[in-house]
Amino acid sequence: MNHIRQEQILGFIEQNNVVTIKQLQQLFPDVSLMTIHRDLQTLENRGMVVKVRGGAKSVRHTGDPGFDERARENNSAKTAIAQKALKLIQPNTSIFLDASTTNLILSRSLPDISLNIFTTGPSIALELCRLHNPVVTVCCGAINRKNLALSGQNTLEMLEKINIDLAFIGVSGCSVEAGFTCGTESDMLVKHKVIQKARTSVIMCDRGKLSRLMPYTFARPEDVDCLISDGPLPDPFVQALTDAGVTLL
Repeated sequence: MNHIRQEQILGFIEQNNVVTIKQLQQLFPDVSLMTIHRDLQTLENRGMVVKVRGGAKSVRHTGDPGFDERARENNSAKTAIAQKALKLIQPNTSIFLDASTTNLILSRSLPDISLNIFTTGPSIALELCRLHNPVVTVCCGAINRKNLALSGQNTLEMLEKINIDLAFIGVSGCSVEAGFTCGTESDMLVKHKVIQKARTSVIMCDRGKLSRLMPYTFARPEDVDCLISDGPLPDPFVQALTDAGVTLL
């Protein structure tokens, strides 16, 4: 019976790439949480899955989709988020835009005002070249050809030296159990450092991300100040954010 259940768990994980413990509990309501954890450990020992915080991922999972694929995904939601984000930006402040495609859309809408803009997205920096008043600084680092984001030790050292009033940070997935997640360790380290440095950190999360869990948690609700979404969020998620003092927009 254990073998049959573990094969079912494996099939579910391979179908969905990354799953949460809560999803597995719903799939097997008569099985204890401890048993599910044991099954995942057995599958990991066999090299079939990789356990991550709050769930597990398939060994076939390759992390975030490519930049071009993400740029075509759910653009109406990203536009709605970007319009809300614009209202937070004041002249003569320092803002940070990570390499997310939501921030790419935000950069296309930014007014030509006096700002210091830091970014780890070369595509975002090129987009901002249309403006005359902002000072645009690209944070140095190694470029990930898949997601077009800069990261690495040089990036972290540069971030340590700058001051950020307002940081806009995209996510690849989020849940109550795992918090805000992304696909690579290098992106996780950059996003985590930015949240530490920023006076106000803003998570940009469309509702489609609530069904995803990525391997690396870079923050939890209590670590951030604001979350912008494209519409109403599930009650358990809203409650977790409210309890952590996060402003919802």
